[in-house]
Order: sequence, then C-alpha cells, then structure tokens
Amino acid sequence: MGPILLLAFIGIPIIEIAVFIEVGGWIGLWPTLGLVVLTAIVGSIELRTQGLATLNKLRRELDQGVLPAQTVFDGVCLLFAGALLLTPGFVTDITGLALFVPAFRRFLRVTVGGYVAKRAETHVFMGGEEVKPRRRRDDGVIDADYVDVTEKDDDDPWLNGPRH
Repeated sequence: MGPILLLAFIGIPIIEIAVFIEVGGWIGLWPTLGLVVLTAIVGSIELRTQGLATLNKLRRELDQGVLPAQTVFDGVCLLFAGALLLTPGFVTDITGLALFVPAFRRFLRVTVGGYVAKRAETHVFMGGEEVKPRRRRDDGVIDADYVDVTEKDDDDPWLNGPRH
C-alpha cells in the first residue's frame, strides 16, 4: 500500500506538472488554463447528469429487491470521475472522462471484480487454530429438531384454531 500512496501523492503531481509544461509549450498558457477550466465544467455537468441517473437506478433496484452491486460500483466510479475532473491536470482529466464511459466502467468492474474474487478468502479460527471452511452443497434442506413451545389456552380460539 505504501508504494501506491507514494505514487498517488508524489508521482501524479510530477506527471501533471510535466504534462502542463508540454501542453503549455504547444498551445500557450491561456489555452492550457482554459482547457483545465473547461474540463472541470464539463466534468461537473456530466457528474450531475450521470450521477442522478445512477441514483435513480439505485432506488429502482432497491425498490425491486435487487442487489445493486453494479450500480453502486458505477456510482463510486462516477464519484472518482468527478473528483479527478475537478483536480487540475490533464492526466487526471483523461482518467476522469474515461470513468464516465459506461463501457470503461464495465471493463473495470469485470477486471477489479475478477481480481477481488481471486484474492478473497474466508478464514475461520476455532480454538486458536485456523481452519479453512469447506464448501458444502446447498440443497435447500436444513436438518434440525424442533420443540413446539406455543402456549395452549383452551378459552382462546386464536391460539388453538377453530373448534370442530
């Protein structure tokens, strides 16, 4: 995790500064600054549009009782996209704009989901020693014993049911 944070807080600003210098050399200072402001404006408009659509989709899925994992992932991607587009820089802007493209988010979802699924493990600790749980076949049958603990009241028809 350390190298990733080092890259994020030191490497990305250095790359952004280098790209600013190159783009400024090609098109000049004011057009470069104008592009940065324009991407922030476009990003905020796109975030509002896609963010509201994603929020409405999330509400619909929750109302239907559907697990909204894909929609939540899309929402998180849109939040990152908005943050990246509000951050001055061309590299972050390109990354943020890419996150607004549904096909790119789908690619990320499949890639990240596969990575997480490969890395995810379940560990159970019993009596101080680690036991890896075995998967069992779920046939929908629960083997159990039961004891009837309902109260019997001969005068209450609601507890005892109809009398014949």
